[in-house]
Amino acid sequence: MRRTVFNEDHEAFRETIRAFIEAEVVPVYDEWFQAGQAPRDFYYKLGELGVFGINVPEEFGGAGLDTHKFEAVLYEETSRAGVNFGGSGVHVLLALPYIKMLATDEQKKRYLPKFVSGEEMWALAMTEPGTGSDVAGMKTTAKLSEDGTHYVLNGAKTFITGGVHADRVIVCARTSAPSEQDRRFGISLFAVDTKSEGYSIGRKLDKLGLRTSDTAELAFVDVKVPVEDLLGEEGKGFYYLGHNLASERWGIAFGAYAQAKAAVRFAQQYVTDRTVFGKPVAHFQNTKFELAACQAEVDAAEAVADRALEALDAGELTPAEAASAKLFCTEVAHRVIDRCLQLHGGYGYMNEYPIARLYADNRVNRIYGGTSEIMKSIIAKSMGL
Repeated sequence: MRRTVFNEDHEAFRETIRAFIEAEVVPVYDEWFQAGQAPRDFYYKLGELGVFGINVPEEFGGAGLDTHKFEAVLYEETSRAGVNFGGSGVHVLLALPYIKMLATDEQKKRYLPKFVSGEEMWALAMTEPGTGSDVAGMKTTAKLSEDGTHYVLNGAKTFITGGVHADRVIVCARTSAPSEQDRRFGISLFAVDTKSEGYSIGRKLDKLGLRTSDTAELAFVDVKVPVEDLLGEEGKGFYYLGHNLASERWGIAFGAYAQAKAAVRFAQQYVTDRTVFGKPVAHFQNTKFELAACQAEVDAAEAVADRALEALDAGELTPAEAASAKLFCTEVAHRVIDRCLQLHGGYGYMNEYPIARLYADNRVNRIYGGTSEIMKSIIAKSMGL
């Protein structure tokens, strides 16, 4: 079946990104892996390449496009090469939608030019040590000062991707206590400058996978946040978070599909080159059947991911559809990558092979952005169950 989701502009972008990865990322990726993060100056290169400005209005230095298809190309090309771009995915996929949706004209003039250039990297701080999927249970607070000029932020966040290198973080905090009728009431969003007094980065977390993507614990002790850095209206944060979950879950779904596709490519290359009992591993019937079954699953995941992408660009992707796409694509990727690693034998367990890193990177897809169990609950609710 001919794929129709991309046009000539997307394919030209693909060629540019593929050449960039080969020149700027592949030669140094092992160093990033050992260091546990991409270097900060790499993000300036992404800014120069125009990656951060695709969906930013032209008046602020961007390309002014309104599509997620270039992000989709990035997912496919980084997965194909067995690399990732560190915490930059959060910068574009998670932070930018909030800026575009909630920032005033004055805020956009302050935030977006530096966002596009990579001078200011952004992250999103929602999860807390004791909350996880229960966002309404957050304890971090932001109290308005007596003179009304700033909020005083106190609390802690964890699992914050991009948290080490971030220059601004969208922090979710309680500006008022939850009501008895609605625990979600009273949450607000703030664009916090990480250089603020009282803001501190705790541990850079030692993760199973996504080793080059910096993930941190954050702490806030009497951090003064100017009222000019409140995003949107006070108390409506939970609504805003829910509004952007569909695009986040699409991103995880599409990324998982891209990883599964890459796993088949890695396995096919390996079994073609690897000789056992005097024959390439690819000549054995079991190998052919395994790869054929994996390819069939990848084809199905591609169709689901592409359909969700088209719906997202059209503004029609519902929460239940996003949950369904995430659940299906992440479960497919889990099965496919595991089977492709098995075809590598013992070498598949070695980090020098991309399939091993892919195996570890993929595991979080069924956890973050809402666990698979949460996705099932959303889907069941949409079915009237």
